[in-house]
Amino acid sequence: MSGDFDAMALEYHRNPKPGKLAIVATKPMANQRDLALAYSPGVAAASSAIAADPSLAAELTSRANLVAVVTNGTAVLGLGDIGPMAAKPVMEGKAVLFKKFAGIDCFDLELNEKDVDALVDTIVRLEPTFGAINLEDIAAPACFEVERRCRERMKIPVFHDDQHGTAIVVGAAVLNGLKLVGKDISTVKVVSTGGGAAGIACLDLMVSLGVKRENVWLVDRIGVVHKGRNEEMNPYKDAYAQETDARVLADVIDGADIFLGLSGAKVLKSEMLARMGDKPLILALANPEPEIMPDLARQARPDAIIATGRSDFPNQVNNVLCFPFIFRGALDVGATTVNEEMKIAATHAMANLAQAEPSDVVAAAYVGENLRFGPDYILPKPFDPRLVIEVSSAVAKAAMDSGVATRPIADFRAYRDQLGQYVFRSGLVMKPVISKAKAAPKRVVYAEGEDPRVLRCAQVVVDDGIAQPVLLGRLDVIERTIADMGLRIRPGKDVEVIEVIRDLRYHNYAEVYRQLMGRRGVSPANALNIVRTQPTVFGALMVRRGEADAMVCGTSGRYGDHYAHVLGVIGLRKGVKVAAAMNGLISQKGTHFICDTYVNSDPTAEQVAEIARLAAEEVKRFGIEPKVALLSHSNFGTADTPSARKMRTAYELVSAEMPDLEVDGEMHADAALSEVLRKGLLPDSKLKGEANLLVMPTLDAANIAFNMLKILADAQNVGPMLLGVARPVHIATPSVTTRGLVNLTAVAVVDAQLAAPVNAAPSPAPAQAGEG
Repeated sequence: MSGDFDAMALEYHRNPKPGKLAIVATKPMANQRDLALAYSPGVAAASSAIAADPSLAAELTSRANLVAVVTNGTAVLGLGDIGPMAAKPVMEGKAVLFKKFAGIDCFDLELNEKDVDALVDTIVRLEPTFGAINLEDIAAPACFEVERRCRERMKIPVFHDDQHGTAIVVGAAVLNGLKLVGKDISTVKVVSTGGGAAGIACLDLMVSLGVKRENVWLVDRIGVVHKGRNEEMNPYKDAYAQETDARVLADVIDGADIFLGLSGAKVLKSEMLARMGDKPLILALANPEPEIMPDLARQARPDAIIATGRSDFPNQVNNVLCFPFIFRGALDVGATTVNEEMKIAATHAMANLAQAEPSDVVAAAYVGENLRFGPDYILPKPFDPRLVIEVSSAVAKAAMDSGVATRPIADFRAYRDQLGQYVFRSGLVMKPVISKAKAAPKRVVYAEGEDPRVLRCAQVVVDDGIAQPVLLGRLDVIERTIADMGLRIRPGKDVEVIEVIRDLRYHNYAEVYRQLMGRRGVSPANALNIVRTQPTVFGALMVRRGEADAMVCGTSGRYGDHYAHVLGVIGLRKGVKVAAAMNGLISQKGTHFICDTYVNSDPTAEQVAEIARLAAEEVKRFGIEPKVALLSHSNFGTADTPSARKMRTAYELVSAEMPDLEVDGEMHADAALSEVLRKGLLPDSKLKGEANLLVMPTLDAANIAFNMLKILADAQNVGPMLLGVARPVHIATPSVTTRGLVNLTAVAVVDAQLAAPVNAAPSPAPAQAGEG
């Protein structure tokens, strides 16, 4: 590492607060009642319940989501025996990865103990506190004995990640590498340089996957592990001792299909590679310098598939691909151990994920890299958000099938949905909407059909049965982009593609558009040009004429331009006088909806009331009971400005029209979100609890609040959802993600399910701001 990088790393660990971890309470502690519930006397009820039934600890404490990372600092990274205190930054980092990738809470425990008996005794005594133990950076062969004895004495998972985590990732790389070169795992010859914990565990798992033990040749720093050798041997190496006169790596490399290196730098020489078998798999995993540098290996064997422990070359073997998700699955079913079945399930799940098309999150994190399954992509990337779903669910299922789960999962589909919250925070909020959409999928036209995000969205909605996608765009561009992205959707089969200029409806649509807009300055020539060049107009005409059920647009261009086209073609729903835009924000504080974020600059009291009504209807489709706050700088009459009077009048109108709706105003934002504050101001307020639908007095207020909260609260956005138009249309913004488009698609499908028949004429559209 360069001196500059070292300095950056030290600064990262030092500021703004030393270390990488902090403890955060999960329950409020705001008043005497909270104190009484959290501690004495209320805590006695939880303690008594656990004393009567120890399994309740999983419900009443954090134990079922708490892992200990335990080390004695005897084999830390490539630094060796540097002691437990020097190992603490590594263990803190491990804890951060547990939380980041799988939502698991973690304590790092650095133990000043090298004696195996004492170390085991100490770890075993931790069982009442933790749901699982991750052993880390303990030198071999002691690590084998520590893990074995802890597993025998403890009824929770004990997992030495240096062994098994590495083995699982290596196993996935081997499965995919052999698939690419067309070799049978039962016939391959494996040569390994590494008799330590990770090396032995990798070989053990490869044997479980189908490698024949007699085809494995192990070489350590002494030489070939052979029968009759006594120097630096142990039972774990003995299992791979061959009856042979070979003594060094060069003696056994001939014809090898797989080289597995977990040893040291420059062990594998370029000239040895020429003697390996056809299309070899080279896993040179020593860090920081591998057994052979990948670029040198590529020069010597262009036909090889090469993996490394480094992050600056393709196919990095990184334990973070594995350990958070092994523990997630094991904890969720209350597994008593991590057995061979669970490890094999994780291996296959990881290998299969590398063969799937990359998600938009992965593509954004690794710009410029080829992320299609192939010689340079045999493993998923660490930031692939689907790892937690695929690997964790596979591990949980294997634990249940093998009989080590104490809390089996009854509804496995629901469990996978639950895991989705670690991937998409909108998952649980969107679940009712997506379920409704799947019940009766509709034809949804996407105006920007060539956009990669739209194509990924189309793949998801086809896979999940949410909608029937119709893509506007050039067929050759769409086909090429689908191929480049490694997607599976097939134009003409899974999705419909419409090339506007070649579509038989083009001239007819242009005439319909001219009739709609002829008195707004649109000539026949203008109409032809607009329908040809503005896909939002063509898509809106499809929806108006019933040839599509809904439309999603807006991945490029200004919101206001799209809105003007939609309003001109689609118009307002019958009886509705104003359209509006609403965004949902999902944060750790909950789900809150804000409107009007994009359409009306300064709505009247009557318009605010109608916006509140439209928004409340939409919120109910999420399975959420709307609690509406009409916000202002005035708090229940503290000011008498025009804006305050507007929101006060809007409250009176909404209350009269929807007497059963929980709504109040005008009020401050803090009063809307805090029942304690609100009761102090207006004890008989009709609004109870915390407001979840915030209606703003102006577009400025709504848009500023929405964007501010999105960043400050690290909130996931759902929307904007267009309210009040005659047909289901939603206009995204250019920053929308693939998941955002999927969410808008589901909302559009549910809107279409509830929409009026196509032959019902839309209301004429009044002039509106259409702000962008």
